[in-house]
Formats: sequence, C-alpha cells, structure tokens
Amino acid sequence: MEEENRQIRLQLSQLQGTAGQPADGGNYGNAAWGASADTGPEDVENTAEERANHTECPRSPTVLKCELIHVACVCAGHNASRDVVTLVKSILFHRKNPLHFHFITDAVANQILSSLFQSWMVPSVQVSFYDADELKVNANFGPQEPECLLYLLNPCLGKTMKSSDTSQGLETILNQSDWYLGNLWKNHKPWPALGRGFNTGVILLYLERLRRIGWEQMWRLTAERELMSMLSTSLADQDIFNAFIKQNPVLVHQLPCFWNVQLSDHTRSEQCYTEVSDLKVIHWNSPKKLRVKNKHVEFFRNLYLTFLEYDGNLLRRELFGCPSHATSESVQLQGALEELDEDDQCYDFRRERITVHRVHLYFLQYEYTPTGDDTDVTLVAQLSMDRLQMLEAICKHWEGPISLALYMSDAEAQQFLRYAQASEVLKNRKNVGYHIVYKEGQFYPVNLVRNVALRNANTPYVFLADVDFLPMYGLYDYLRKSVVQLDMANTKKALVVPAFETLRYRLSFPKSKAELLSMLDMGTLYTFRYHVWTKGHAPTNYAKWRTATTPYKVEWEADFEPYVVVKRDCPEYDQRFVGFGWNKVSHIMELDAQEYDLMVLPNAFMIHMPHAPSFDISKFRSSPGYRYCLQTLKEEFHQDLSRKYGAAALKYLTAQRNI
Repeated sequence: MEEENRQIRLQLSQLQGTAGQPADGGNYGNAAWGASADTGPEDVENTAEERANHTECPRSPTVLKCELIHVACVCAGHNASRDVVTLVKSILFHRKNPLHFHFITDAVANQILSSLFQSWMVPSVQVSFYDADELKVNANFGPQEPECLLYLLNPCLGKTMKSSDTSQGLETILNQSDWYLGNLWKNHKPWPALGRGFNTGVILLYLERLRRIGWEQMWRLTAERELMSMLSTSLADQDIFNAFIKQNPVLVHQLPCFWNVQLSDHTRSEQCYTEVSDLKVIHWNSPKKLRVKNKHVEFFRNLYLTFLEYDGNLLRRELFGCPSHATSESVQLQGALEELDEDDQCYDFRRERITVHRVHLYFLQYEYTPTGDDTDVTLVAQLSMDRLQMLEAICKHWEGPISLALYMSDAEAQQFLRYAQASEVLKNRKNVGYHIVYKEGQFYPVNLVRNVALRNANTPYVFLADVDFLPMYGLYDYLRKSVVQLDMANTKKALVVPAFETLRYRLSFPKSKAELLSMLDMGTLYTFRYHVWTKGHAPTNYAKWRTATTPYKVEWEADFEPYVVVKRDCPEYDQRFVGFGWNKVSHIMELDAQEYDLMVLPNAFMIHMPHAPSFDISKFRSSPGYRYCLQTLKEEFHQDLSRKYGAAALKYLTAQRNI
C-alpha cells in the first residue's frame, strides 16, 4: 500500500495564475496523491449529461502579487516523506508567491519534514503540521487499513486548518478514466460519482464556505452511509469526495484537466492539452507512470528526474519584490555572518562552522524496538559516496542498530537510494537509520555530519566509529555485556575498542583475539596508523592489550583519538573542525575534560580496511594555508576548553606547546 498508493509523482509546473484561487489566499491546494483511478479509457470532454448535472461556483480573481498561497498535503511514513520532497522542490522552483505548506502527518513524517524545513531555511515559506493520530478518531468510520486511513483525512482539513474568509465551494478535475462508470470488468462496482467522477490529486477547498454548510458532518454522513454497502473505499479519500459531490453537485466547480493530467496506460492524457507548455500539474502516484504510453513521456520523465535530483540549496533564493518575515534562526545566522572578517585568511573555515546544511532524517524505512534492559548500543558513523561500498560489510559484522549520516548531493542521495534498494543485505536491515546531510560549501563538515548521526541514535549507548572500520564478529553483544560489567549506567566511562588495520583489500577476517594476534605477528595486520600517526592510538597500550583479560584504564595523551563506547548524552563533536585534522582528537579531549575514564576492552577489536585517500587529506598535505588554519583553530579550541573547564583544562594547552 505504501509503495503503490503513496508514491509521489506530482510535478507542479506553475503556481501563479490559478483562476480558482481567491484573492485573500484562503484556499488550500490539496496535493494529496491517494490512489488514483489508473484503469480504463478516457474521455476528457464533459458529456452533456455531466455538464447539466453540476453548477459552477463563481470564478475567483487570480492570485495577487505577494499573496500567500496555501498548499495542503497528507504525508505519512518514511517513503512518503522522502517522495514528498520532490513535490516540494518542484513547487519551490516555480513559486512566485510566499507559500504556506500544511502537512497532515504521522509522528515519523512530522519528525522528518519538520527537521528538513527547519534546516532548509527557504525564505517566505511557512510550514504547519497537523497530527494524523488525533484526526484518525474523526476518520475511523470503516474497516480501512491503517495506511489507508491517512488518505481519508483529507476531508478533515475543513476542521483542522483555520483560515481567513474564503470563496465558496470546492474545485477539482474530472476523472480521466472510466473507473467510476463501472464498466472496466465484470462485477466492477465503484463508489457512486457524478458522471465519470472527479480525481482528487489536486483539489481547491474554500474552507469557510464548507464550514458554514456543515462540511465535517456532511462528508461523515456520506461516508458512513456508503460504507454500509461498500464496506471499504477502493480509492481512499477520492471515493468519499465523489460520493459527497454526487449528493451536492452545486458545490463543485470543474477545473480544466491540465491542472491534473493523470498519467497511466489507460487514460488518454494527451487530449488534455495541445502543447506541454499548457500543462500546470502532472500527476504521478506510482513508479509505473514513468513508463506510460504518451508521446511526451520522455519529457515527463526528464522533468521528474530533474526535480528528483535538483540541488535544494538553489531554492533558498529570496522572492523578488515580496517582503520576507525573518525567522529567529535566519536573524541569528545573518548576525553570525556579519561578525566574520572576510579578510581573515581562515574566513572559509569559520564560515563553514555556521553554515546550515539541509538535513533529511531517516531517508529510508527505519524500525527499532528498544531492548528491555537499557544496555543497547548503536554504532554511529558518517560517510560520503566514496565509502558506500562499506555498508554491506558493516551490516554483516554488526547486527545491532546503526545510525549513519551521509554527506551527499541531491543527485548522490538518489544514487544511494537505488544502491540500497538493490542490495539484499541493506533491504533486509530495518534498524539502520540513514540521515542525509546535503552538500554545501568548500569543506567536508565531518563533525557536523557526525553530530547528526549521534543525535539520532535511539539507544542509551553509542559506539562512535568510522565507516571504514569493520567491527569484530560479536562485538555488538560483547559491548552490551561490557556496559553492564563496567556499570556504565552509574559511572562516567568511555570504553575503548582497540583499532587495527590491514593493507590488503582482501582479508580473511579474524574470528577471535587469538587469531588476530597471530595475524599481527605474521604482518597481515598492524596496529592502526602505527607507521604514519602512532600518537593517535599509542595510549591504548597494545602491548598490555595482548595479554589483558580484564578492562584496564589508560590516561589521556596528546593527539589520542580512540574509538569509544559512551552514553548517548556525551558531548557532541566540535563543528569548527572540518575536512581533515583534529576532528576526533578534540572530541576525546572534551571527554577527558569532563572526567570520563578511558577503559580499554580486552576482547574487543576493529579493523580498518584500505581505501583511496580522501580529498581533504590531500588538500591538507598540499596546502600551507589549510595547515595554518587548522593550527589556528586548534589554538582557539584550547582556549575555549580552558574557559569552559577552568584550570584543569590547562594541561591540554601545555601538552600542545610541548609537541
């Protein structure tokens, strides 16, 4: 149901100039997609009987310059939340007026879309959310599946949204198939409709008029009456609208069909328009509609793909000539930008720290059931497109929950989606949260991306790792037992998982500590970065680890950057560090400043797999300016740490000076 009925394939070609929109902006363009009638031949023109059976509402003035346009949409679940972004991007691309989006959502969609819009920061765009769970009481009048009930919430808009005075009635588009004529197959029995019925993929509601006539009670009585014989809807809210319209034809005005060109193999959509430039709205609600028989199908497909992969950052532009109400976030950001010195040699680094990246949480389906013992651990990591190949291997090594933040462009996010959907391993893992942080700026905001993954872990403890490491088999269960053994619930500890590496692309992964030690002695494995950055992991004390049977405490040393298990409410990573250098070191320093005990686990290990060097490390090695700015940021971090934690933090500054 979710894949078929709630896939958004709706592209808006133009928002301004709708003859059916009132001058005061009080109408709502309903962009709910629902289950469209996809079968049967089409006759776009009204029959004489149909024209006689409904009365037109008065036509309203066109939209005024800078008038607020309202768009309402029902959206529930992870997949629909992802797909609705394509619809939103197409609307934002063509907008010439301020917009107010109204989303009826479940808890999942609310979390995803509210975070996305907050980080998107598009000027002159307002967003409101309405709790679908509260409205289910109003819509629960038949034996519908839970997913279908969300479609039936469309009629609830009249009660939910408070608008200013509006024009009369509702406006929608004639259905472009024979579904409601009931002649598609033997014993086909659709819901009652006026003539060939109406398609509710796009509908304009004049709410004040509908409220005055008792809209809520009228559609409820209609639905309850029809459900006595029909038992359930076939096309969700569209069936209820059509039954209501048949009983109240005076309230409906038919919009021209190019406001909702309904694509399928069983409609003759080409009769709706002469040129593609005439089109206003193209209606997709399932993937198969990208392959319909239409002479313009390639144009439609390219249009869809354009918005699917369109860089959403480009839609942050100001509207020309329309005043924009500044939000507190935008005012704060503007103030921070004005404080920066553009002549500063490290201006680009400092600007990156305050850049607001778009964030799309839970890009794929996510399911997690908390354990009853409060010992669960989430593996937390970040990655970009060039590390995608590690995901399947990590999922095979770690069966517990995972929180991953992916730094990608809009186009790369779609490539990742196709990759994940084609992978049997990834498709079968629902306890992995994938969070997209969209690319912007010159540097990889590595600590910002890490923080997105950290904030969205759902367990009491987190294993802070890098995606190019493979955990030992059984590490998930071992860490949960260690959480209990070391009483982490009542103490402040960071459990160190010793890190090793191989230079071989093909490795027979060790199944035990004994096997790993043998491979170390043979030169198949090495302690991590022993040959290029010994200080990063030397305090782990690998010599002691070889024979250790119980956890042991180690002291912080300069440049120590182990991979650790901590409580989820640990300090976040410092976002001033971007690209290469000091991003993990600074985090361990703050853990130490907060007096976390660093405890090395004797029977845990992880192995780094070889890969090409990142772009940022190459830039660090080749650019004196890059190295100068990193040193400057390190010194400022030390000073901030001293101010935050007092005299006890002076040891970090002393250690830095002794290097």
